[in-house]
Amino acid sequence: MSMGRFASSMDPRSGLEVVRDWNGVAQVVLRSPKGASARVSLHGGQVVYWRNDRGEDLLFTSSKAIFKPPNAMRGGIQMCFPQFGYSGTLERHGFARNRIWALDDEHPPINHNDNINKVSVDLILKASEDDLKCWSHCFEFRLRVSLSKDGDLSLVSRIRNVNGKPFSFSFAYHTYLSVSDISEVRIEGLETLDYLDNLSHKERFTEQGDAITFESEVDRVYVSSPNVVAVLDHEKKHSFVIRKEGLPDVVVWNPWEKKSKTMVDFGDEEYKQMLCVDAAAVERAITLKPGEEWTGKLELSAVSSTNCSDHLDHPVSI
Repeated sequence: MSMGRFASSMDPRSGLEVVRDWNGVAQVVLRSPKGASARVSLHGGQVVYWRNDRGEDLLFTSSKAIFKPPNAMRGGIQMCFPQFGYSGTLERHGFARNRIWALDDEHPPINHNDNINKVSVDLILKASEDDLKCWSHCFEFRLRVSLSKDGDLSLVSRIRNVNGKPFSFSFAYHTYLSVSDISEVRIEGLETLDYLDNLSHKERFTEQGDAITFESEVDRVYVSSPNVVAVLDHEKKHSFVIRKEGLPDVVVWNPWEKKSKTMVDFGDEEYKQMLCVDAAAVERAITLKPGEEWTGKLELSAVSSTNCSDHLDHPVSI
């Protein structure tokens, strides 16, 4: 990994800064002109935090998170590839979130055609010898993380088959949203959809409520979902607007009280302050022929709840 690319990113006008965590792993900090910021770790390509212009954390990180490779930190946004959950033979959520990524030397860290509106960093993960032992497919996973001038966070993943044979995978942006109180939160945009309930052996149900609210453990995969979903936080009076492309499913997860107490890297009461809403491709695997490339996009915005309905009809702009 070339450190020269890091050095060229230190110009404050670029909105990029490179720091190292206590394990010596490089992290790239993105800053918008209005004061929003995000940090991306080369460990897992994980978005470690995303903050608004008031410095408030918009993503949840557990106070008991373990910041030590090879395990992913509990929180932020994790790259789940080539498997989500325990749906295959690999480690839970696949290996991409546990690997050390590199800066993508074939693409500059800033998209110069759009650098007035966004600051970006490009990362890449290629199959290692160890990866090929457990998943015998050669791939290139390119990830671009961008922060707009208004503080919107966007992620674009491009996965290419550089193998001599087709392969299939599942994928998710495992996104831990920070909320004030889970009992005051609701999700809009998933009404009347079918979902697979992971608490009932993936049995298929149809969502009956006008909006999804929370009063117990939830672990669901909403299938064939719209490209825009909103998470409304009554107490904070703001909403997260989630826009996606190439990702037909939405995973909704909150461990609630009982399961929280079984997780070593999660506080007993922290389920009240978080909600995972993941743009994903889980129900049906994505298959790539040799040379083919798949793209999955995610854009997160934090807006005033009074203006939330204005955003639900807007397409993805990333």
